[in-house]
Amino acid sequence: MKLQGKTAIVTGGGRDIGRAAAVALAKEGANVAINYFASAQGAEETVAEIEALGGKAIAVQGDLCTQEGVDALVNGAVNTFGGVDVLVNNAGGLVGRKTIAEMPLEHWNTVMTLNLTSIFMMTKAVLAHMKSGVIVNLASQAGRDGGGPGAVAYATSKGAVMTMTRGLAKELGPDIRVNALCPGMIDTDFHNIHTPDAGRRGLEAAAPLKRQGTPEDTANLICFLATDDSAYITGANIDINGGMLFS
Repeated sequence: MKLQGKTAIVTGGGRDIGRAAAVALAKEGANVAINYFASAQGAEETVAEIEALGGKAIAVQGDLCTQEGVDALVNGAVNTFGGVDVLVNNAGGLVGRKTIAEMPLEHWNTVMTLNLTSIFMMTKAVLAHMKSGVIVNLASQAGRDGGGPGAVAYATSKGAVMTMTRGLAKELGPDIRVNALCPGMIDTDFHNIHTPDAGRRGLEAAAPLKRQGTPEDTANLICFLATDDSAYITGANIDINGGMLFS
């Protein structure tokens, strides 16, 4: 087990990519602290799945757009497991599709806080407890190509996550490595809610791999970046999109 004795925090760990990442990290031996906002049942199921594998996990409810929510998660991990070695900044979302012309400032600020400021707060909070380790951010293919219709705010926030990843890699190296993923069409509630089914079928037909990605596909890459298998990779924004965008 490549993360035996380590502790990982996974934000948004109650469903989809976060849940798959939490389980994958636990399979490598990590103790896992997950955060959830509304997915209580999913978070409990994630913890139960990890415990059934012989691992240790806790779930902490909280809003990571607030300092209180951030502190509750980080303190929960440290008080339970003794420290933090891996941080996976997975929480975020589109919120809704709005063009710039129809977008109120409140929507813009909500998306930026959810996808970008929360990563700033989580990263700052763990640094007091992480002398060495790994941070993995979830950016998006939208950060490269501008996103789909009505996704300017989301795409902008994810592009900023990509830039933040590069800056943090310079600032925190050599002791802490920082990388990000840029997922394309992954079969998650994000696309169940925001992407028409016809668009998803069209992408499957156009993609070189002829399918959508799975949360497990993404979790495997997160796990690779969290271990010493990727010891010479930092500041990278890695595409995982079935070949739909080459960068």
